[in-house]
Amino acid sequence: MTVRPTAHPRLILSALASCGVLVSVMQTIVVPLLPELPGLTHSKPADVSWLVTVALLTGAVFTPLLGRAGDMYGKRKVLLIALVSMVLGSLLCATSSLLPVLVVGRAFQGAAVAVVPLGISILRDELPAERVIPSIAIMSSTLGVGAAFGIPAATLVVEYANWHTMFWICAGLGLLDIAVVLLIVPESKLRTRGRFDVPGALGLSGFLVCLLLAVSKGSAWGWGSAATIGTFAGAALIVPLWVFFELRTTSPLVDLRVSARPAVLFTNLAALLIGFAFYANSLSTAQLVQEPVSTGYGLGASIVVSGLCLLPGGIAMVLLSPVSARISAARGPRFTLAVASALMAVGYVVRLFTSENLFAIVAGATVVSAGTAVAYSALPALIMHAVPVTETAAANGLNTLMRTIGQAVCSAIVATVLTAVVATNAGHTAPKLSAYLIVFVIAGAAALVAVGLTLLIPARRQAAVPTPVKA
Repeated sequence: MTVRPTAHPRLILSALASCGVLVSVMQTIVVPLLPELPGLTHSKPADVSWLVTVALLTGAVFTPLLGRAGDMYGKRKVLLIALVSMVLGSLLCATSSLLPVLVVGRAFQGAAVAVVPLGISILRDELPAERVIPSIAIMSSTLGVGAAFGIPAATLVVEYANWHTMFWICAGLGLLDIAVVLLIVPESKLRTRGRFDVPGALGLSGFLVCLLLAVSKGSAWGWGSAATIGTFAGAALIVPLWVFFELRTTSPLVDLRVSARPAVLFTNLAALLIGFAFYANSLSTAQLVQEPVSTGYGLGASIVVSGLCLLPGGIAMVLLSPVSARISAARGPRFTLAVASALMAVGYVVRLFTSENLFAIVAGATVVSAGTAVAYSALPALIMHAVPVTETAAANGLNTLMRTIGQAVCSAIVATVLTAVVATNAGHTAPKLSAYLIVFVIAGAAALVAVGLTLLIPARRQAAVPTPVKA
């Protein structure tokens, strides 16, 4: 493949990685603000939680859809649409304190997560073959890096500035990223032929909305409530109809025959569990260190300290992404993913025995983040070895979707455990230490199962990433 004279590989990677980090920050930026938002928006806490739920839903729905659209109509074009969506969402959140407006803004922000799989596909199309694996490792890791830095950054803004400020900053950075992409990133000429699968898109969207609504709101609605059971039932009814249609259409949104290959299937299942284990680390750490001293284990740390506890993990993710690429080049991405998943499990073992000491908590959380960085960097390499070059964006979009579903399931389980295993002391109800330990056991077990799934991925000889022939 010949790279255009104006397309400098490092500049392209830098431009796309900055976009990936920014849209990933969007996923966690409101988390530190949730306790304050009911008062700021004059809303109920249950209603405020939609600011997290709606971003999760739109991210899950639009990631595979925009990935497929990128394969068909142009990856840079669709990536720019996703960035514009993020900027519009940020402006809505920056200019209003009305909850309905904020929810719409968060929906626009969530849809922009598709930037990451689209960026991975652009890198595969535009970079020399020897630079593809290291570059996609960095691009993929931006999902974790942005999420890891999002909470510390948001806590600082919430503590020392007006809460709208963080959305103004994101809007400004989004406009800068759009300009950089227009100036630096070329449009790939590689296209997938056929029509966009509208019925398949509607079916997948319906399934994801039902599934993720039930998972993310089940704790608030009640797991035995009609709303929760109904949405789970809706998801279960849609699946066989959607699969039946996708297997018979000539240009499916998701090629289920390719997705059923062991190399793709086990990689995606591992991605789901890794997403679960990563998110448990982020959710539990910030809350654990803020628990009051009266609980007997809490440290009573401020919101700023709780956010900064995640900062070393974010730094570790930045530093280890290139290392992951070197390991994959030497031993293969399958080996890299297995080691990374095992490292995450080790991190949770550390957390089981160090949950009452701030420095030990940070150390354990950093180990988990380090494993996440290596795992996230290896996943797209496994996917790209297993799918046709014309389906790269869609396949990576599906892999990103699996991580998102893992995070949604994790959020529901963590919320359920931390609200069920509680104790009341001096009129204050808080989770018991055992609740956090249960979360760590579950997350560690998820990481170990991911190791097993990785070992089921068929081994293959290392080969260069296929070089696409441009039309």
